[in-house]
Amino acid sequence: MKIAACQLNYTIGDFEGNKLKIIDHISRAKAMGADLVVFAQGAISGTPGYDLLRKYSFLEHAEEALIEIASHCDDISVLVGLPIQGKGGTVSAAAHIHNRRIERFIGKKNIPSREEKPYLVPGSGVKYVRVASQKVAVVIGEDITLEQEWSPNTDVIVSLTAHSYSRGIVEKRYNHYSRLAHNAGHPTVYVNQVGGQTDVLFDGSSAAFNGRGEAICLLKNFEEDFRIIDTEAADTVAIPPQDKTANVYCAMKMGLADYFRKNGFTRACLGMSGGIDSAVVAAIAGEALGAQNVRLLMMPSQFSTEHSVDDAVDMAERMGSPYDVVPITETYKAVTETMIPVVGGTRFDVTEENVQSRIRGVMLMALSNKFGHIVLNCSNKSENAVGYGTLYGDSIGSISMAGDLYKCEIYDLARHINKVRESEDGRKGGVIPENILLKEPSAELHPGQLDSDRLPSYDVLDAILYRMIEEGQNREEIINAGFDAPTVNRVHKMLLRNEYKRRQGCPVFRLSTAPLGKEFIMPLTNEYGGYGF
Repeated sequence: MKIAACQLNYTIGDFEGNKLKIIDHISRAKAMGADLVVFAQGAISGTPGYDLLRKYSFLEHAEEALIEIASHCDDISVLVGLPIQGKGGTVSAAAHIHNRRIERFIGKKNIPSREEKPYLVPGSGVKYVRVASQKVAVVIGEDITLEQEWSPNTDVIVSLTAHSYSRGIVEKRYNHYSRLAHNAGHPTVYVNQVGGQTDVLFDGSSAAFNGRGEAICLLKNFEEDFRIIDTEAADTVAIPPQDKTANVYCAMKMGLADYFRKNGFTRACLGMSGGIDSAVVAAIAGEALGAQNVRLLMMPSQFSTEHSVDDAVDMAERMGSPYDVVPITETYKAVTETMIPVVGGTRFDVTEENVQSRIRGVMLMALSNKFGHIVLNCSNKSENAVGYGTLYGDSIGSISMAGDLYKCEIYDLARHINKVRESEDGRKGGVIPENILLKEPSAELHPGQLDSDRLPSYDVLDAILYRMIEEGQNREEIINAGFDAPTVNRVHKMLLRNEYKRRQGCPVFRLSTAPLGKEFIMPLTNEYGGYGF
């Protein structure tokens, strides 16, 4: 059997655009002699739809689009994902269309995601359809990981998914489908979505395996793709090793480009400090949006070092992005003097430090309001976890690209970006100046300040946080692994204490298995810190 795998980038609620894209690929598949055309879970509507899935009009538009799609399916079978009205609520389903007729719906049975549970109800689970005289098992979403019993005489397994990206997921998914195909003894094809939907990123990486678990077709990562898969093909393909940092880079670039395109934005701005976080965000923004569309503001105070400004300017010029150096010293002086009747007589502390960050936030928002630039947030996961950032200052922005990456991962990403740029334009040193990579991290909010004054070294901090957040280890386990007990307790306290800051942050690209505020959520008010987790 010949199956057309259509790995496409959809937009939530763009029924007309999604429909036309689907119809176009059905035409391509017919022209190439396909027996079955497969689209991803949620293809017609885009996903995740959240509360739109509760709107009858949303479901009606999906059904209307399905009817028109079916009218183009003469002499071919199609599986396409959409939400439908089921008993007791909305079901994530696939419609099976054959020769212009909507034959049946296959609904997703298992809903393990805490984000989907409020909006979806279980469907019937795996069902079977006949295509080209073969019996095809059709599976939706997470059912493929939980439904392992197949009907006798099954010939092919087809999985429609909307499986989002996280670091390391591509190879894990390949391994899962390879084992499934081998254990079942049937060719297995899965088709995933690709593209960014605000903070949710879909990597694509659709694939097909023969009954021995060998890959016979691999679609692209982070790009639209279309392939005709012969389930009886004798040739196999090697699964290439996955560079996790390279995949993170591609995911962020794809996500930002889609965030701007799908929301009608064209230009971005960010505060360029001369530090590693803003350097990485700027570099990827320049790649995704075009350097000319990324405005950089350097806003030094009297505490900023000259080399930080020089490094920021150097990078802006390497990028070819417009930039301005706007000192905030006088503004800072005016604000702190105005505060004297309220806080006069107190010593310099975090209050005056945070004023600097909030002034920079005001400047960036002014640029956004005046010229329509979208502010990019430059925080990272290490800082977000322990609250090392100024609310209404460092936290501003429409989207956070790096907020789900630990500080050490930011450095890995910076080195990868330079390697990519070196190979592309031949410029030695890449786009991020070496000084930015080598300098010790500092917010430069008072003379001689270093991040290590208030935090453990980032290699230690990140290792502890990873165990707490991604692996769910308690303090005792982490201490037994060799970490310093007072440091572990201190990090644990900061992690719990700063949930209130995380609740007020902007959307963050999901790049890990446990993004803060989504898969890792703490009660804002709690006294559990003394008991540990």
